[in-house]
Amino acid sequence: MSEITITTLIENHVYDNGLIAEQGLSFLIDTGSAKILFDTGQSGALLHNAEKLGVDLTDVDSLVLSHGHHDHTGGVYPFLKINHKAPVYCKKDAFLKKYNSREKFSGIIYNQELLDHRIRYVSSPTEIFPGITLMPEIPLLFPDDHSISKLKVDKGNGIEIDDFTDELFIAITHNEKLSIISSCSHRGISNITEAARKAFNLPVNLILGGFHIKDCKAEQYTTIINYLNHTAPEQVGVCHCTGVEKYASLKSDCHSRLFYNFTGNVITL
Repeated sequence: MSEITITTLIENHVYDNGLIAEQGLSFLIDTGSAKILFDTGQSGALLHNAEKLGVDLTDVDSLVLSHGHHDHTGGVYPFLKINHKAPVYCKKDAFLKKYNSREKFSGIIYNQELLDHRIRYVSSPTEIFPGITLMPEIPLLFPDDHSISKLKVDKGNGIEIDDFTDELFIAITHNEKLSIISSCSHRGISNITEAARKAFNLPVNLILGGFHIKDCKAEQYTTIINYLNHTAPEQVGVCHCTGVEKYASLKSDCHSRLFYNFTGNVITL
């Protein structure tokens, strides 16, 4: 099979003076026969970075949204204005009204003109291209591993704690191995990984994404480390909402090859 590349178009950190970093995340997955954009950062900066990296966003085949927060969806409409073919995959709850812990709006407004003919709601595992499956079901099998406590949502009955019913992730099956691409892992990276392992029953090559553990409790961190060391993925790439301090701890405690993923980085499967 041909190589699959994952290019980080947006992340909180950057080492190339020609690229822009922002609090957010955006990945481009290129299978050789299809290009999938996973999240868009919080602004149109991904357009700038894509041009600098030689990525033609007009050629992207599908856009996938991990959840409805602005730092993952803020570049949706700038992208859709230059790309006229990609359908937009997400869970329906991605367009619920999202708020931060101070109840400031932090979601995405539904634009009928740009979305009505392109939106594709996902409610069950959906293979959008060979080996690329959207995974919308994330049971909390490890109850200590989640970030459901401070962020908020309005589901129609007033503002309440967000349980992230809108979150999904991407599972890549390639060369008889499984790679898991998450974004913020609000429902827990151990829960996300276990959902993928149960679905595909393959050894884990890569876990990539934000773990949302910057200010996590000790119980959550211990659950993650124990799970990673038990599961033994070949490589773990963390970024965005993981936190640099937690990256340093993970680097020490995780037995797998662990690296920090940054704006402009390219991973080959």
